[in-house]
Amino acid sequence: MSDLSVLYDVPGPRARRRNWLYTVLFLVVLGLVSWWVLDTMADKNQLAGEKWLPFVEDSRVWTTFLLPGLLNTLKAAALAIVIALPFGALLGIGRLSDHRWISVPVGAVVEFFRAIPVLLLMLFANEAYAQLTDVESEIRPLYAVVTGLVLYNASVIAEVVRAGILSLPHGQTDAAKAIGMRKGQTMSYVLLPQAVTAMLPALVSQLVVIVKDTALGGALLGFAELLSRVRSITANYGANTIAAFTVVALLFILLNFLLTTFASWLEGRARRSRRGSGAVVTEDIGSDVAVVSAPGDGPAGGPGGGPGDGPGDGGVGKTH
Repeated sequence: MSDLSVLYDVPGPRARRRNWLYTVLFLVVLGLVSWWVLDTMADKNQLAGEKWLPFVEDSRVWTTFLLPGLLNTLKAAALAIVIALPFGALLGIGRLSDHRWISVPVGAVVEFFRAIPVLLLMLFANEAYAQLTDVESEIRPLYAVVTGLVLYNASVIAEVVRAGILSLPHGQTDAAKAIGMRKGQTMSYVLLPQAVTAMLPALVSQLVVIVKDTALGGALLGFAELLSRVRSITANYGANTIAAFTVVALLFILLNFLLTTFASWLEGRARRSRRGSGAVVTEDIGSDVAVVSAPGDGPAGGPGGGPGDGPGDGGVGKTH
């Protein structure tokens, strides 16, 4: 054993041999699984060149199926992002209100829509548009997809905004009060500009979720987004299902990579301007819970945590 200040003890000779054995076993199992997958695909003729060549030789695959599907995905995601961001910010600020007649109803709305799967929201929205409005059936899936994405993601963004604002030191609010700022001025000119930097990582994660969740509309509502175009491609180009799914997956990866790259550049620029407090808001994967951590701290706190006293506190609660 070692007295080194590390997260774990330095492995001894037996532990190193055991680690090597586990590594070799893992690689062997991985190789066997990969061989089985490729062999199965080869037996079903999914690796044949004619299954993949249409994507590089026939431009109609792109102009007829993939690019229109990608355009619909971008359209639905852009509309949902543009509406959900300000809506979620308003809900997050409303939850921080000192007036209970504002914070309690807003909190109920946030918890209600955050608890419902986004797929159910899309289905409800589609039926509501069909029964209560004159929206044409051709564009009704787009309306339903955007509505479901906005309701769900705005409630998640509201928690991100709330956690970002609560991550700031109370001294910021006290200083604003000392120079005579009102609550609205304190929020607009002091708290929000600093909190945006801390919120960016969690916001970017949620924007990626919005882009990917547009595929739900294609699966159940018939929305002609990118993933739904696989059925048309395989019907016209000889059941090249694996090839079509692979190309669509690569397009989603490229799209989200561009989005995260732009967001990272934006976050770096904001941090270089020194407008942030140093705290970072992330999301607890799988629970839609915003978590606040300060430089040098591990993730701590959340919506159920106590009020924070500063960036290092990491708690999320109601301000006073």
